[in-house]
Amino acid sequence: MADSVPVRCPTCRRENAFTPPTFPCACGAPLTMPVLRGGVPVEILHRTWQASWVEVRCDVCGRHDEWPAPESGCVCGTVVRVPVVPAPTPPPPNFPSPARPAAEAPPVAQPRRAVLRPAFRPVTIRTARDCVTAAQQYLKWLGYADVARSQERTAAGVDLRGTGVVAQVDPTTRATQLREIECVWLNGLNDSAIAVFFSLAGYARDARTRADELHIPLFVMDLTGTPQPVNDPADELIRYGAAHP
Repeated sequence: MADSVPVRCPTCRRENAFTPPTFPCACGAPLTMPVLRGGVPVEILHRTWQASWVEVRCDVCGRHDEWPAPESGCVCGTVVRVPVVPAPTPPPPNFPSPARPAAEAPPVAQPRRAVLRPAFRPVTIRTARDCVTAAQQYLKWLGYADVARSQERTAAGVDLRGTGVVAQVDPTTRATQLREIECVWLNGLNDSAIAVFFSLAGYARDARTRADELHIPLFVMDLTGTPQPVNDPADELIRYGAAHP
């Protein structure tokens, strides 16, 4: 667990202990938000999506990604955004990397093998409940054998959960929006699981772009109940199944 740091409330001046959140990086390493010690917290008066994200570099793989900005609440009711250490500027593309000693050379990764499986048996869609059932059967076909319907649909919209996977199903006749993509991604982070989305009417352009950036597999469903991949992460999930990160 990350060490707590003191955060002073700008309203009542009370000093609160704050433990920085930890998220799983795409490389699998735990990434703890690098809170800036001595930084001045900023009271949150109006929330915007842009201000709710912060760029952080993983010390293990060097990957730069955007993560939820850490927030801290005070007993007086004030909520502040806690500043983090600015991510270092990545080197230019042609910047030479220092030579690695031969003894430290990383092992050669074995090529992944596509999963062979029988043909998927679709579930005809007549109702919104049928959409969730079809998505559940499809995830089982991909290798998530214990995936099940959530007891109740949360505000974030997660319909299905299983070991290593969370999924949301949008059975409406409107294109899925950006906020829904980011919500299912956050649920995946919280569960250290891959997030998958199924939509009956397709996706808004910005939602599709964001899903590609976050590597979220997107599927569209027709009334026969057969999900179709609409981006590269979805193609990879079909090719490699549940073993694919």
